[in-house]
Amino acid sequence: MSASGPAARVAVIVVAAGRGTRFGDTLPKQFHMLAAVPVLRRTLRAFLDHPEVGSILTVINPLHTAEYHQAVGGLESPKLLAEAHGGETRQASVLAGLEGLAATAPEIVLIHDAARPFVSAALISAAIAAARIHKAAVPGAPVTDTIISAAEDRLSAALDRDILRAVQTPQAFDYQIIRDAHRAAAAGAGSFTDDGSLAMAQGQPVHVFAGEATNIKITTPADMARATAYLGEDTMISRTGTGFDVHAFKTGDHVWLCGVKIPHSHGFEAHSDGDVGLHALTDALLGAMADGDIGRHFPPTEERWRGAASDQFLAYAISRLRARGGEVDLLDVTLICETPKIGPHADAMRKRIARIAGTTLENVSVKATTTERLGFTGRREGIAAMASATIRLPQAQ
Repeated sequence: MSASGPAARVAVIVVAAGRGTRFGDTLPKQFHMLAAVPVLRRTLRAFLDHPEVGSILTVINPLHTAEYHQAVGGLESPKLLAEAHGGETRQASVLAGLEGLAATAPEIVLIHDAARPFVSAALISAAIAAARIHKAAVPGAPVTDTIISAAEDRLSAALDRDILRAVQTPQAFDYQIIRDAHRAAAAGAGSFTDDGSLAMAQGQPVHVFAGEATNIKITTPADMARATAYLGEDTMISRTGTGFDVHAFKTGDHVWLCGVKIPHSHGFEAHSDGDVGLHALTDALLGAMADGDIGRHFPPTEERWRGAASDQFLAYAISRLRARGGEVDLLDVTLICETPKIGPHADAMRKRIARIAGTTLENVSVKATTTERLGFTGRREGIAAMASATIRLPQAQ
């Protein structure tokens, strides 16, 4: 059931288009797992569960569309709108989100960083109330450390921390006011890292209400470690599954291995694309979850899987893992063949698997070996693959 009444007039923009360069990983921090749940999913849940919120629009980098859909898989709510595509800066991404809400034109809009997963219901309510009264408001947390001004690595002044605040999100505004302010800023000069500063530069008074010390923003791996400690992961257990697959060669000019198309003198005899690497990994994941095997979920008797790309099989297993609150620790594949040579393609395979699984490159291993010309792989009649998957799942309560 969609929101009605006052809630229908409150929209939220969750800014998730950043590349997270300070996090030091190819996977942006908002898609990383925090105690078995993607950071972005935790953030969205806070707003989806709030009775005063009517709609939520997430702004993403289009390069991370697959990661976004993996992160939000299973969040069935009419509040969650189709994602919008962001720009090169946070400012441009927020404007894209504001324009994406133009058709519904809410009364109030909250703008929140995807990497702040601990936003509380009380803070969301305070932001909405402040926007209704003041038209523009930002949460500010008191500063407890002594803050200094330094020039050339020397202390030049100590600032009065009694009047200092650490600005947080969600920042809350009258929708028309902040949309017009962003449009004006985009048409003129100036760059802003938060929306309150942008609104103030356009002449809009901005109210500061009380933020929360627990409303931390995950920016670095150290922040992630603190966030994990805050939640506690002692409820997670490790499990390992294994998988094996084999396909014979047939006439063709390429094979698919671990999601990579490799030119070859033969193709695979298979109902799908025959990717033994991804098939073995899918079985390993399903095995670790005690969730059957690939044949049960994707029967070879069904015509719809004829010629199907195997990346969807692995993505399906990952989605089932995420739905149970689990996460990947390690995916390890060994390809057994005389030909084609795997070494030149191993890095591309690791990257492809990491992208499908929504995990980091460090969590993926691809190796190759031969059978010293023994057996069917030694005779170059086909390829085999064995895989293992180590995962973490919440303990049954």
